[in-house]
Amino acid sequence: MEHAPSIDSRNGDGESDEADARAGKVPAGSQTLLRGLDVLEAVVAGPVSLSDLAGGLGLTRSTTHRLANALIERRYLAMAPGRGYQLGPKLLELGFRAQQQIDLVQVARSRLEHLADRSEDTVHLGVRDGDRALYLDKIAGRRRIAISSRVGDRHPLTATGLGKALLIDEPRAAWEALFAADQAGGAVPIAWDVWHDRMQGYVQVGRAFDLEENEDQIRCVAAPVRDVTGRVVGALSVSSAAQYMDDRRMEALTRDVVETARQVSEDLGWSGNSPR
Repeated sequence: MEHAPSIDSRNGDGESDEADARAGKVPAGSQTLLRGLDVLEAVVAGPVSLSDLAGGLGLTRSTTHRLANALIERRYLAMAPGRGYQLGPKLLELGFRAQQQIDLVQVARSRLEHLADRSEDTVHLGVRDGDRALYLDKIAGRRRIAISSRVGDRHPLTATGLGKALLIDEPRAAWEALFAADQAGGAVPIAWDVWHDRMQGYVQVGRAFDLEENEDQIRCVAAPVRDVTGRVVGALSVSSAAQYMDDRRMEALTRDVVETARQVSEDLGWSGNSPR
């Protein structure tokens, strides 16, 4: 039977985990675990030497060496010759397995339900599918309003709030090409200059609007959802009839929509660092 390597539970000052627990700092046995996690987080940016690692964590070299060696034995760390400690292959394996277990609809569902409850309006979740926004989930609001979208529908990226949220990190050239194609198909009822100016404003605040561009008398507020790398992998929106969505309410909804998108992103592993 394989046994996990032992890790010295003494800290750099000679105190034990049990002493820390008696002092009310942390539960017994957790101090070493937390330090091991600190070691992993300290090498995320690249290889770190033993002395730099110990200094950054505020531990002695001997304590840091014991922690690092235990993590190396379990393949959570690896030694890069001449450079120091770096993340090990076990984390690649765990990351791959975690990614396989994550389903955007499943992860987002409870957040979307709360947003629908608070807003009383229809909430959508979607992803980019080529040159269209693909709707993956829809939660109907409590208002007696018919929103014609259905799960599985594909809509123009440049005419929908959700689609524009999906494009929020894209360069101008991509915007222009998609807009031209959508306008040629009759999907966008406004001029390029107007659309472009609006998109630049959306980028600044991290959300997008649909101002009756996709469906007459229907407006929405949308925000992008990001994965662990910060890449936009989806978007969510709140939609309602224009009579319930004047400019003031759309601005008021922005906070809830952006916050919900942030929460879903964090559930997917995003730490808040945008690639922009």
